[in-house]
Amino acid sequence: MQKFSHHTWNLKREMASDRIHAALPDPPIQNEEENKEDKAFGNIFAELESVDLPLGTTLRSIYDDQPNAHKRFMEKLDARIRNHDREIEKMCNFHHQGFVDAITELLKVRADAEKLMGQVTDTNRRLQEAGREVTAQTEEVIRCRIQQRNMATTVEKLQLCIPVLEMYSKLKEQLESKRYYAALKTMEQLEKVFIPRVSQYRFCQIMGENLPRLREEIKEISMSDLKDFLESIRKHSDKVGETAMRQAQQHRTFNSAVAKQASIGHYTKPVYSLNGRTHTHTHNGLMIDDDTGDEEEADEEILTAQDLVDFSPVYRCLHIYTVLGDRETFESYYRKQRKKQARLVLQPQANMHETVEGYRRYFNQIVGFFVVEDHILHATRGLVTRAFTDELWNMALSKIIAVLRTHSSYCDDPDLVLELKNLIVIFADTLQGYGFPVNRLFDLLFEVRDQYNETLLKKWAVVFREIFEMDNYSPIPVETEEEYKLVVSRFPFHDAEIEKQDFPKKLPMSQSVPQIYTQVKEFIYASLKFSESLHRSSTEIDDMLRKSTNLLLTRTLSSCLQNLIKKPHIGLTELVQIIINTTHLEQACRYLEEFITNITNVSPETVHTTRLYGLSTFKDARHAAEGEIYTKLNQKIDEFIQLADYEWGMAESDGRASGYLMDLINFLRSTFQVFTHLPNNNNDHASMSGKVAQTACMSACKHLSTSLMQMLLDTELKQISMGAIQQFNLDVIQCELFASSEPVPGFQGDTLQLAFIDLRQLLDLFMVWDWSTYLADYGQPTSKYLRVNPATALALLEKMKDTSKKNNIFSQFRKNDRDKQKLIETVVKQLRSLVNGMSS
Repeated sequence: MQKFSHHTWNLKREMASDRIHAALPDPPIQNEEENKEDKAFGNIFAELESVDLPLGTTLRSIYDDQPNAHKRFMEKLDARIRNHDREIEKMCNFHHQGFVDAITELLKVRADAEKLMGQVTDTNRRLQEAGREVTAQTEEVIRCRIQQRNMATTVEKLQLCIPVLEMYSKLKEQLESKRYYAALKTMEQLEKVFIPRVSQYRFCQIMGENLPRLREEIKEISMSDLKDFLESIRKHSDKVGETAMRQAQQHRTFNSAVAKQASIGHYTKPVYSLNGRTHTHTHNGLMIDDDTGDEEEADEEILTAQDLVDFSPVYRCLHIYTVLGDRETFESYYRKQRKKQARLVLQPQANMHETVEGYRRYFNQIVGFFVVEDHILHATRGLVTRAFTDELWNMALSKIIAVLRTHSSYCDDPDLVLELKNLIVIFADTLQGYGFPVNRLFDLLFEVRDQYNETLLKKWAVVFREIFEMDNYSPIPVETEEEYKLVVSRFPFHDAEIEKQDFPKKLPMSQSVPQIYTQVKEFIYASLKFSESLHRSSTEIDDMLRKSTNLLLTRTLSSCLQNLIKKPHIGLTELVQIIINTTHLEQACRYLEEFITNITNVSPETVHTTRLYGLSTFKDARHAAEGEIYTKLNQKIDEFIQLADYEWGMAESDGRASGYLMDLINFLRSTFQVFTHLPNNNNDHASMSGKVAQTACMSACKHLSTSLMQMLLDTELKQISMGAIQQFNLDVIQCELFASSEPVPGFQGDTLQLAFIDLRQLLDLFMVWDWSTYLADYGQPTSKYLRVNPATALALLEKMKDTSKKNNIFSQFRKNDRDKQKLIETVVKQLRSLVNGMSS
């Protein structure tokens, strides 16, 4: 409204100004003087039209100016008013329809406002009428409450004496039924509540005099009951501990179920308390209060410490001594006796480590003891303190750890160690639920875990030995597609070439390979069982599994493989199969890595992830098998060499090689054919198999050459004829033919034949009798007999010299023989000079 009034005033002022201007005549043509005058009057009009400026000064300036100024001002004012009138008329014509519409809307609103006002008035009237009835009822309620209070006061005054007599009668009944704690409470009520109300009566005075005597009787009886309680509490502790640990195990099982059902929204609250601190049960996933339940819930009621142990002697004695002001004596006596009992409980049986029941009984007694103490701590005020229970627990914890460390070291059964671990976890979880620190127990579990791993390693060592003993060390025959899938399901074998072959076919590894792989996975599962419920992260569990698996591979399996390789009944064929087996097991190590990763969900790219050392284990076993192949091959060659039966004094050779040597060469041929079965499905394995075969072949040829050379130079052999040399040459020729036949592919040129080069040059020297060339070219790189050592030639030549002397009795009478003998003596001298020159 203020804005509207202000706008109306401005509008009227503008209209007046316009009327003033309209009244003024049209201005004549102005000169410069008139322009100045118009400007001055314009400023005056602006000041008059402004409502914020005072008008006195402005009006005074009109009359103070030149004569006739007032008349000119009025003329100017009339002109200005006429101008404003014209503008107001234009504005009104423009806004007239809007003004009419606004007035019409206001008239409509006024009708609705009157209607609303009537409704509000009617509502207010009805509310006032309803309030009168409520007010009347409230006053009636107040009157009833006053009457009720008056009646209660009257009844209380009339029956003051009746409760006293009833309470005293109740006291007598409680004493007769030996309910001393309740009787003490009744006496307290009589003294503090009932007797003071009617103390003016004589019977109340008599009651008051009897109460102290009754208290002394109760004190004596309750102390006797306390001693009986302390004597029997150890028997009950075992049952209490068993119940508490069973509930803890159920709690763990429940948590596991909750974790599995969390994704589908099922949840039930655990019922886990031995001291009655949990007040809800679960029924079909709903929370139900203990006090509201049917008979079915009553059957599922959880036992508490009060259900298993009658603590009333403790409560009675504590209260009596407290009332008599001798509480400290009672507390000291109780704590002293419980300390003695704690030491007895912590003493294990000598054969506790033999069965899991021995450990269970031991843990049950300890848990029962501390559950009882925890109940006493919370049910009484100050009989035992947290400091006292902590002191008892620290003493007990040190003893428990020492006992478990000692007895667990006697155990060599992994199942028993695993049971012990589960008991320790339940034991720790149970006591942790009662507020006792158990970190040291979980630290002990790491020691038990090492013991568990050791027992697992021993067990799996037996398993591996049995697998190796039962293996036939031959490729696995596969008759049908089902058999092939069965093998592949147990061992990750993939070979495109073998898969393309028709059935029946053979897989390169023997039966022990999938069995070993399966057992390694079983070991990982067994090791994982120990890691359950240890409250460790996935990374720590992954590290535990990898370390224990590394121990299995690098210690147990490696040792079994090494022992297997060294066994005398393992032949060359078995050794070759072992090399094949270790190659496939080495390839399977990455699948074991993936297996562990899938179990723990820890990426192998994690910085601190431990790697499996299976590659080095199987490489070492393969190298040992290769070395054993070389050794056994040389031993077999020595066995054939021992069958050699040369007639060293024969005049002429038989014209064919010796039988033992031909048998030896045939054996070598068949043996090296076995090496074609070595794995060569990729470049690395192909080079490895070729290297093993070549090394074995070269080693055999060198050993054969050395053995033949040693046979010629044997000190036991005193004489050798030229016929024997010829026969020996035939055998060496067969060796050279074998070397040149490329028994193992991959040798370049005559590399293998060079193994017999020393024998060949030595035999050629004696067969050709080319001593002049040998002596002339000795020491030169281009010598034809460069590999013939003077000492070797001298030893063999002396054996032939002695033969010539023995067999040719009449040789001295034949000129050729005499010349040959002289030549031999001359060569012997020269050879000796060479040998002496070499030694000097």
